[in-house]
Parts: sequence; C-alpha cells; structure tokens
Amino acid sequence: MEDHAATRVDARPAPALRRYVRSYVGFDLRGFPAGVHCGPPGRVLTAVISLSDPLEVAPGVDDGSPVTRFGGVAGGLMCRSVAIHHDGRQQGVQVSLTPLGARAVYGMPAAALAHRLVPLDDLLGALGGELADRLRAATTWAARFAALDELLMRAVGRAAGGDPASRVRPEVAQAWRRLVAARGRTQVGTVAAELGWSRRYLTERFRGEVGLSPKTFARVLRFEHAHELATSPDPLPWAEVATASGYADQAHLVRDWREFTGRSPTAWRRGELLLTTG
Repeated sequence: MEDHAATRVDARPAPALRRYVRSYVGFDLRGFPAGVHCGPPGRVLTAVISLSDPLEVAPGVDDGSPVTRFGGVAGGLMCRSVAIHHDGRQQGVQVSLTPLGARAVYGMPAAALAHRLVPLDDLLGALGGELADRLRAATTWAARFAALDELLMRAVGRAAGGDPASRVRPEVAQAWRRLVAARGRTQVGTVAAELGWSRRYLTERFRGEVGLSPKTFARVLRFEHAHELATSPDPLPWAEVATASGYADQAHLVRDWREFTGRSPTAWRRGELLLTTG
C-alpha cells in the first residue's frame, strides 16, 4: 500500500447557528486502499458535500442496498450504518445538525428524513448549489467554514413563521436532551414521568418529530458511545467497551453492533480501512 495521508479539521459553527448545527468537519483522505467505510448511526443528522468526485453511498452495509452517487447528500437519523464506497481518496465537508436543525435549515421535521439519504440540493434548492460551489472554490478550511456559516444562516433566515425551534414541542426537545446527556442510559418511562407524559404519548410525539422512538434513539446513543470508544487512538478491549457504554455484557454489544453496522465488531475493525482517521 502506498503511504496514506489523512487530514481532519473540526470547527464549531457561528454562535447563532449552534442551536441547530453541532459541528463542521473538513476531511482530506488520500492513499488508502479502496473499500467501504461504515458511516455509523448517531444523535445527529449528517450532510456531506464532496470537494472532489461524487460520493458513492448506499443506505446499508453488505446487504445489497443500491449505491447512489451524490455531489452533496443529507441523511436523517438512522438505525443502521450507511456504506460509503471509496477508491482510497475522499475530500469533503461534513455538517452535523441537531433535530432542531432539520426544521431550521431544511424547513421540515427530522422525522421526514429518518432512514433516508437525499440529495442536498433537493432540500436547499439553489442555495445547495451555491454552497457546493463556494466550498469547492475556497482554498482553505477556514474559508469553507465561513461559507458554511453564511449560507446556513441564510437557510435559517428564510424559514417562514419565526423561530423554527418554536415549532418543536418543548417536551420533545427536553426528552432529546435528557437522552443525549445520559448517552441512552436512562429508562424511557423515567423520562416520560419527568415530563408528566405517559410513555406511549412520549413515544408518539418523539417519533413524530425525530423519526425514531425514544427507546430506539437510546439504543443508537449507547452504540454511538461504544463506537467512540472503539475508534479512539488506544481502544479498549471489547468487553471493556461493552461495560463502559452500558451494555449488559459483550454478547449484548455484539448483537447491537451487528444490527447497526451489518458486521461483527471484529469484522468491522478488520474491514474499516479509514479507522485511523476518526
């Protein structure tokens, strides 16, 4: 294998966007073997704009899902990894939105995008094309992040009806924050009781806004924590990953890992060629 190079640049959005946009990540990966990268499910909605060739993405890993080419792609919350096919090089920018951000930036609830991959232009219209052009024309990561701030602020500003956050039930937003803070390690019934709602009513309202039930979202959060531990520079043994992220035992972790990635933890680690890039 030829020497590879991996650049990753993280940035926070402008303060006015932080209710809606969690982070920006610029990446430039070169010289890796061709393969399939598992994009894991998590707490955020992800949009990726390629700065080079179109992205080749499928909504599932090793399950026969069709591969689609995107210059820019947006996805909702998922219960499985997406498969990103690559030739050893990827260059682009990733934007992570909170569920509130779906209403603010796209003008629709996060539930409308759950389990889906959509061309970014379908959601942003002409603004999506302008965003891609600006990002590709910029010559520094700082300039790209500044362009993201400017154009995402315009997207939020054109949303009709005032503050997009006001259209989300405050109880649903509170439940989302509570589950995220606990990394999924809390009982849904406990969260519902804190809100003064029944578990069934919380489930209906939460799924209607976010796209997943609170129980499923809690499982995704627990997996997300395990995935973070497994991709750290000095990862723990799998049994310790299971314990630290709230699984009953390693077998429980393996079951969820298979469901969310389509692979066992060992097969995932062996096949994840971009693992060292974070």
